[in-house]
Amino acid sequence: QVQLVESGGGLVPAGGSLGLSCAASGRTFSIYFMAWFRQAPGKEREFVAGVNWITGYTSYTDSVKGRFIVSKDNAYNTMYLQMNSLKPDDTAVYYCAFQVQAGATFGSWGQGTQVTVSS
Repeated sequence: QVQLVESGGGLVPAGGSLGLSCAASGRTFSIYFMAWFRQAPGKEREFVAGVNWITGYTSYTDSVKGRFIVSKDNAYNTMYLQMNSLKPDDTAVYYCAFQVQAGATFGSWGQGTQVTVSS
């Protein structure tokens, strides 16, 4: 089993920056890809950004490209999300999750961390 714990959310004005962390513990050797998702009130959960745990390859949803940066530190089994130029539309609960292989279901969802961007 892999356990994930998100941290770093908060309230920030539009145009500001915020950093999130996702710490993994347990059978971390099974991680293939780790990702950030978010869910805003009344909306479905959506993929935000992710990183291949082996190669470091990253991917982003179009709405955050150029503003968010996803990174990892394998030594600390931690994934990060640096969010810049935040917009009110970025307000959501942010979750991290992982895959054990390409195409697998994302699992071990963390408890989420609230990000609120004020206009």
